[in-house]
Amino acid sequence: MDRNELAGWLRLTLTDGVGNDTARKLLAAFGPPQNIFSQPPHALAQLVSPNQARQLKTVPEGLATLLDTTWEWLNASAPDTPHRSIVAMGDAAYPASLLNIEDPPLMLYVTGAGSLDEAGGGYSAAQSIAIVGSRNPTAQGFETAQAFAQALRKAGLTVISGLALGIDSAAHTGALLHADPIRQQSAGRLCTIAVVGTGLDRVYPKRNLALARKIAQQGLIVSEFPLGTPPLVANFPRRNRIISGLAQGTLVVEAALRSGSLITARLAAEQGKEVFAIPGSIHSGQSRGCHALIRQGAKLVETVQDILEELKLDEASSAGEAADTDGEPALRAGDALLEALGFDPATLDVLQARTGLPTPNLQAQLMTLELDGVVARLPGGLFQRIGAA
Repeated sequence: MDRNELAGWLRLTLTDGVGNDTARKLLAAFGPPQNIFSQPPHALAQLVSPNQARQLKTVPEGLATLLDTTWEWLNASAPDTPHRSIVAMGDAAYPASLLNIEDPPLMLYVTGAGSLDEAGGGYSAAQSIAIVGSRNPTAQGFETAQAFAQALRKAGLTVISGLALGIDSAAHTGALLHADPIRQQSAGRLCTIAVVGTGLDRVYPKRNLALARKIAQQGLIVSEFPLGTPPLVANFPRRNRIISGLAQGTLVVEAALRSGSLITARLAAEQGKEVFAIPGSIHSGQSRGCHALIRQGAKLVETVQDILEELKLDEASSAGEAADTDGEPALRAGDALLEALGFDPATLDVLQARTGLPTPNLQAQLMTLELDGVVARLPGGLFQRIGAA
């Protein structure tokens, strides 16, 4: 995209009173944005209101500054700067999967290790899965999301999420684990894609700055919002249609009944995509959203294989990695203590009664399992196995 083309697209997106629907009508009628602005008023009046026609003939305030900022961002050449691009509707690299959703974005700002070009950018909608969920998950929910993401990535899928705290962070982190060898296994497929609700010159939340940098090294960060766009509340539900639109299916891991994750799941269903949900405890408010989705027809998921079978994908990882593909961290074979613990919280006394182990031995084994990341110590002297139930 050259500077004149960029100026036309930015002007179209900045024009007051012209939303995506109107912009698409104008593009269909007149071609590239530069052609729209050169049309006589009577030609514009056939498609838009008189006020919209006047706005289209007025150069938006701030266009020159935004053009300079965006052009400089696109052409940054520092050694550690990841590749940057802007993909407009109609470009060959624009994802076909987004053309079929309601209100496809006019432009996508992209930065990272590949592109959205399905011809060779490392992205494929048919090989992508969205993972979303609560911003305040339980410890088990976080570990489950991370383990599922890692296993799905090993099976050759790109994991898509929204870079929020909680389940989103777990999904991206899991997909990035052992990124280099996994990349070799899956023929250059991007590890993960983060679809954000701000301009790409900002990271929100700030706590995910380091994670965003890792994603840019092994995947992509994508936004439809111009540079400088702050974290506005309304933009986050809006970006969810892109998260689900880029993927073949959406997996929900822990969500309350009023949750943005359920918006993503609804959008996925409306887009004709598969919706998956992991069930949880009936006593947890974070499980109710998933249970509601299952009642509405989402596929109940217990293992990664459930997802791969539904999407008709062959698992790429070896049979020897069965523990990972079940969505759990790798567990030591035949661990009697883990078998005794199960997945419900238990006290030290209960575990001692179940195993018959002396207290020092039991405490030592629990400590080892904590360090291995398969057991969590909870308030009240409780221990809980973490991973998919």
